[in-house]
Amino acid sequence: MNALLLASLAALLPSAAIAQDKPLAAQSPAQIEKTRAANAECFACHSEAGIAHPPSQGLDLKKLRAVLRDPDAFYNSDHQRLACTKCHNEGYDEHPHAAGASEMTTTCTDCHSKVGSVIEKQFAKSVHAKNLSETFSCTTCHDPHLMRIAAKLGDPHKIVSQDNRVCLGCHDSDAQFARFAPEKKSRPLIDDIHAWLPNTRLHWKAVRCVECHTPAVEAGQPMSHEIFGKEKAEKNCLACHQADSSLKTRLYRHLVSQEQETLGFANSIILANAYVLGATRHPLLDTLILIAFAAMILGLLAHGAVRLLTRGVRKKSDTGRGADSDGDHHG
Repeated sequence: MNALLLASLAALLPSAAIAQDKPLAAQSPAQIEKTRAANAECFACHSEAGIAHPPSQGLDLKKLRAVLRDPDAFYNSDHQRLACTKCHNEGYDEHPHAAGASEMTTTCTDCHSKVGSVIEKQFAKSVHAKNLSETFSCTTCHDPHLMRIAAKLGDPHKIVSQDNRVCLGCHDSDAQFARFAPEKKSRPLIDDIHAWLPNTRLHWKAVRCVECHTPAVEAGQPMSHEIFGKEKAEKNCLACHQADSSLKTRLYRHLVSQEQETLGFANSIILANAYVLGATRHPLLDTLILIAFAAMILGLLAHGAVRLLTRGVRKKSDTGRGADSDGDHHG
């Protein structure tokens, strides 16, 4: 499989960070400590602390600054239990590292081959594959030292912040855009492209770009890595802003079932974060309201029927009293 092509998958969806084909085996505290100790040797150079206090003389600090990592961020990422040498192996035993060592780094498909074959097909149809297939790699969007899958992040705001930081990091940055599309004289202004969308920037804080720029998915299915261009992107507001919001199978798919079981409201988790028509509906309340409405209609019909019946009785009664009155008068 072309690693660059699979990498493009990255362009698609950070929060859909590629999960391993097989989950990592549980580690004992001793194993975790051993891994952290080994990684600490790497962070001794590849961190701000390493720049401030180089562990050895003669380090090329300018070159080193380009490959710094944040230990705290790494130990909060999906790869937190892995040793640095799991991916950075051949050529990294030497200090400074061997020339071309980065080209021998383990690829994402070495661990994610099964899911990678599925994603590769999706990505092949994406706008990034058509325009930039030779430029993207998995790590273009999925930084292995930082990323977390949406299910583990949990909080929709954190998911949106992480994923949109990737998309906007290129599409809202002249410098980054030029890196991937140097042949273009200028970057298309993203605000102009989305001029049709009310409160554009507020939307980007509440939902991910991929909510509109990927195909619809069924409940329980992962987000697709097929990224749509502006021509195919979703522009129907009601796709999200309705009781059967597509957000239930997208941004909120990891929370909606739990929230519905806990609170009972349709789209309750969405209601807490976005304006969605019909989100306050509750199945029991819907039933009670229908029963009350039906009872009111039946009551009105019954009342009308009784009035019609009693009206005839009253007429007969009035006619009888009138006849008696005439008889008494003549008598």
